Amino acid sequence: MTWNAFSTYLTRWISLVCLILLISSSRGVSQNLSFGSSLTSSADFKYSIRNDSTDGQTQKYPNPKKVLRRSLILPGWGQVTNKQAWKVPIVYGLLGGLVYYSMYNHDLYTDYRAAFYNLNPNTPDDNRFGPTPDYISENANLNSLRDSRNFYRNRRDLTFVMVGLAYALNVVDAYVYAHLRPFDVSDDLSLKARVTPGTLMAVNNQPVPAISISIKF
Repeated sequence: MTWNAFSTYLTRWISLVCLILLISSSRGVSQNLSFGSSLTSSADFKYSIRNDSTDGQTQKYPNPKKVLRRSLILPGWGQVTNKQAWKVPIVYGLLGGLVYYSMYNHDLYTDYRAAFYNLNPNTPDDNRFGPTPDYISENANLNSLRDSRNFYRNRRDLTFVMVGLAYALNVVDAYVYAHLRPFDVSDDLSLKARVTPGTLMAVNNQPVPAISISIKF
């Protein structure tokens, strides 16, 4: 597989994972989860909403700031606090894949760096960066070795940036979901409009008939 094909595949895979996390965060708002045995203490929950559809039971929700701190400390901890443990394999799969790919690029970068240094007649023959790998020919073109060294170094640095973005995505996903959970978006939302007659005082201090409209969601 060429680099262009692999880069396109990796970009699409990361985009798909991001889309799944964002969609699950928005759809999870309407889920009615019961809090029985919990992995966290009751002090971790701040917001509560009275849900009439559950016989007047009170639903408790995690504190978004607590979720944010936990996600920063350990990836996936915020998702566990939000009762979304199924997201943890996705988070670690994304981070693990990117970390593995960054290590792969780093190893190739060090190999081509050593080969370029050792085979360059302008540098001392002291194996400063280690011996030349067996798969690199002693007669390799120096320009080609330099281009390969720079290529894998740039890809390694780019992957480091992607690891940081994936870590940030884990934090944003947990924090946004914790904020959205208290909002009721169920199908039984109601709207009540009320129209009441009244009066207003005109400029000449004479009462004039008026209508008051109030809408309650």
